[in-house]
Formats: sequence, structure tokens, C-alpha cells
Amino acid sequence: MLRSTVASVLASLLIAPLLPATAQAATEAPRVPEAVGAGGVVSSVDPDASQIGIDVLRRGGNAVDAAVAVAAALGVTDPFSAGIGGGGFFVHYDAHTKKVSTLDGRETAPASADENLFVENGSPIPFPEAVTSGLSVGVPGTPRTWQRALQRWGTWSLDKTVRPAEDLARRGFTVDATFNRQVTDNAARFADFTSTRALYLPDGTPPAIGSTFRNPDLADTYRELREDGVNALYRGDVGRDVVQAVRQPPVAPGVTRNVRPGDMTMSDLGGYNAPLREPTRTRYRDLDVFSMAPPSSGGTTVGEALNILETTDLSKETQVQYLHRFLEASRLSFADRNRWVGDPTFSDVPTQELLSQRFADSRACLISPTQAMTSPVAPGDPRNPVPCATVGAPAATPYEGTDTTHLTVADRWGNMVAYTLTIEQEGGSGIVVPGRGFLLNNELTDFSFTPVTPGVPDPNLPDAGKRPRSSMSPTIVLHHGKPVLALGSPGGASIITTVLQVLTQRLDRGLRLVDAIAAPRASQRNGTNTQAEVAFLGTAEAEALRGLGHTFASTNEIGAVTAVERLPDGRWRAAAETSRRGGGAARVVWSSP
Repeated sequence: MLRSTVASVLASLLIAPLLPATAQAATEAPRVPEAVGAGGVVSSVDPDASQIGIDVLRRGGNAVDAAVAVAAALGVTDPFSAGIGGGGFFVHYDAHTKKVSTLDGRETAPASADENLFVENGSPIPFPEAVTSGLSVGVPGTPRTWQRALQRWGTWSLDKTVRPAEDLARRGFTVDATFNRQVTDNAARFADFTSTRALYLPDGTPPAIGSTFRNPDLADTYRELREDGVNALYRGDVGRDVVQAVRQPPVAPGVTRNVRPGDMTMSDLGGYNAPLREPTRTRYRDLDVFSMAPPSSGGTTVGEALNILETTDLSKETQVQYLHRFLEASRLSFADRNRWVGDPTFSDVPTQELLSQRFADSRACLISPTQAMTSPVAPGDPRNPVPCATVGAPAATPYEGTDTTHLTVADRWGNMVAYTLTIEQEGGSGIVVPGRGFLLNNELTDFSFTPVTPGVPDPNLPDAGKRPRSSMSPTIVLHHGKPVLALGSPGGASIITTVLQVLTQRLDRGLRLVDAIAAPRASQRNGTNTQAEVAFLGTAEAEALRGLGHTFASTNEIGAVTAVERLPDGRWRAAAETSRRGGGAARVVWSSP
């Protein structure tokens, strides 16, 4: 469809002007938003982590080896967003087979969980109390994800890939404004746990900007993972310490916070698996867009929105009409996500039907070019799509923590990895495992505490061994089996809209990748108001959108994208944020103008 648009999209994608970039030593730790060259690229939120990935590629490692090394490093430098106490989704493109595969490293509920996990005396527990508790901690999936990725597609051992992060934790890194702010924002709850206070508030104050932060406990934990493998966590001493922290949170004396214990066991840890899942696949223009299937809602929701936009030539629309249709497609796809997506082991999730063009067309006809819809919009029926019809009551979008992280890697052979990992809330549960140096997640708060809509089946209620629904959207785009780009973002439920906005700005609107990432963002998630950054609200387009009936709520920041794309001469471009979260870190093995 729209072949002329496809041709122009691909031409723009392949011949966009380049910016010079130079690979930097880790000691300089510059935050560079774009790097172009050969030999492989890495893009993450952190300079030290990106440099570790480049070092792996320089030493002959492939994209998977580098991705695991970067993820381990982010557990050191970005510990309030990721680490071995959490989980994530790993999307891999194999340049030899031209196949995209995914690993589901999402956390699971313990075997004792049921739909009343977060209910007391007939009422849901207050959300902040659920977050800062052992009750919210899911069985971590990150170490198992690293193991399975390396076994399937890597060339390095876990020992070799984790060693640079261990060294980084021992020697330390320079505290930046983001790290300092994250401790400051969580200081009250961090101070309530003896282990968390000792690590992040040793003298009662957050680590100063410019100081060196070391984490010897985490270094020792990484050493155990290297020497004993992931069974150190799933069957060994690290795991026993995790279970102890969950069941008896290390609450400081005199603390008045109601910190509920969890019920995780060694059996829960020992039974954890990171299964290989088929990716979602959406045909958009002349491209194939692959992402993560349920229990993530990222692939189905981004894919449905793209299908809704498929029949409109967005390259020819005004900026106002482009943004209007982007927001309306997001609104509709979230209405369907909230009703239908959950853990496919526990619910019959209509994944293929949600991604059908027929269903998208039945939803697209609800979009008026002159008037925004009023949220919440009711879902459609993907199994029996009827044009412009809705079924049942609307389901609200529950809150998800925004402090996830994403990394993107490509190597000299053309392999790519898009990997989103998280501990959920900024700082997760707030509980550092004593003597281990890492925070535990609060991923189980991604479950619905009670049915979102009374009387309507909710596929996202807790259950034993169940994975909570996620919005993580690590995405890989191919053209006839060859790499075009890979990207992803943190941001809770706004991950979906962030990835969709960057994709359409790059592929349809022709923005350079770094500019598409830097552009002001808005996120409509079937809510009364569209969340929008201050920079977005200051545009003439935002005022015009208000004239179409859109209403906005201001927020400081949405997402923090990292991405890579292949250039026609075989070189790579890595791109990251120019300012969000202090700016990202794009790196290339061999730079070129």
C-alpha cells in the first residue's frame, strides 16, 4: 500500500544526512546522542554501559554478548531502573537466518498468589503501600534471560560478559544529576530499609554529583553469577538472600511504614523460566515491524495502532492532522489492550486478531479528522470485527512505573538486539537485598488489584506463577528481511506511544532518527487527558489540537529512547536522547563522517 510513500520513506531512511561521531574512552564518559560508523553500535542511557558494549564488540563479541554486558553494567550505573532483581523482554534479529526471536524474561507471581494478592478486608491495598513491600516482588527474570540469550545466540560465556560490570561496580563511576535525583526522590523510603540506607544514604544524604559511587556487594554478587552461573540466584545463596528479603524485609528500627512481607520461596525461584516466544509481526507500508507478544502489550498495541494508521498517507498530512491521527490511533489501541491482553498462559489472548488489518479498519472508521473522541472509548471485538462497533464497557489504563531502561545493539555481522529491562517503579520495591547490592522489583503491582471494570473479565488479575501485563515494546523493523532499525524506551504505559511516535516520525514524516527521538512527545492512553511534555504544549500544533477537542495534562518527560539503524553503505547509526534523563549515550566501534 501507498508504494510511493514507501519508496520515499526508505529513501529518506537510507540517505539521511550523517553527523560525525567518535568512539570515546569510558573515562571521558560523554553523553553523545548520535554516532555513525562501522563494526557495530550501542545505544543506552549511560556512557559507561555503552562503552562496555563497544569494548565487547571490538573484542569480537556479537550483539547478544554486548547486550548482556551492557545490561549488567546498567545494573551498576542505572540501578533504580534495572538490575538482576528485575526482568524484561529481549528481541533478537539473526542476520544469517533473517529471523526475529524473543525471550520473555518477565517476572512471575509466587505459587501462593491468587486474585486477592493486593486485597485486604475486601478493598485494594493503597498503591504506595503495595509498591514498597515484599508483596510486590516478582520472581526475577533478568539473570535467566541473560543465560538463555547467550546460550542461543551469543558467543561469549556469562562469566566473560558480566566481568566488565563487576569491575565497574568495584572501581566505581561518577555520580550524575540523574542518579542523585533518583536517590533524593526516594530518600524517605530508602531510609526505611537498613540495607538500602547503607548503600544509597550512608551518611544520611544521597551521593553527591561528581562523587565516585562504588558497590562492592554487587561486584561480589556478579562474581558469584560468573563463577556459579545463574543458579547462584535461582538455586543458591543469592536466591536464599532474595527470599529472606522478600519474606522478612530489612525494615529499620522505629520505622512506621507498613511494609508487608511477600511469600516467595526457593521453589518459586527454582521453577522460573524465560521462555522463547514468537514475536508479534505487523506489516506497515513495505516494512515488517517485530516486537514483543503477550504478556507484553507492546507488540499488539503498537502493531494495532500502526494498522489503524496504515490507510492514511501520513507523509502528506499536515503536522496537526498527523498528530491528531497518532493520538486517536493510540486511544483506540489502548482501549483494546486494556480489555484483551494478559498472560497468554492464563488467558485466551487474541493476539493475531488484534493485529489483523480487518480489525484495525473496523476501529479506524471511528476517527474523525475534525473531532477528537471522548475517552474512555469502549473496546472492539477483534474476533468479530464490525465497522465502528464497540463491545462492553471501557477499561481504564492502570498505572505502571516509568523508570525502566532500554538498550539497543547491532554488530558487524548485522545482528541486532532490542532489550527493555526494568525493576518497575523508580527504585523498585525500595528493598536492597542485604549484602547483595541490588534492588528488588515491584513488578507485581502491574497486575490489576481488582477487576478494572466490574462485571467485565480482566485478563490481568494476579494468579500463581502468572506474569503481569507489561507495556515494554522492544521493536525491530526489517525490509525484505534486512535490518532497517531497532528501538525501544522506558516509560511505563507511555512506552507504547513513545515507540509509535518515534516510528511514525522516522518512517512517515522523514525526521532524522535523532530528531525523531528528540521531538516533543504526547501520550494518549484512552484517558480523559492526553499526557504531554511541556515542550509539546508550547507548540502551535498543540493549540490546534485543542481546537479539535484534545485536552492535555502536562508532564516533564515521556520516555528515553535508544535506537540503531542500518545505512545503505553498511554502516550503522546509533541514536539516543539529546536531553531526557540527562541525555543518552550512542557509541560506535569505528567512527566515520
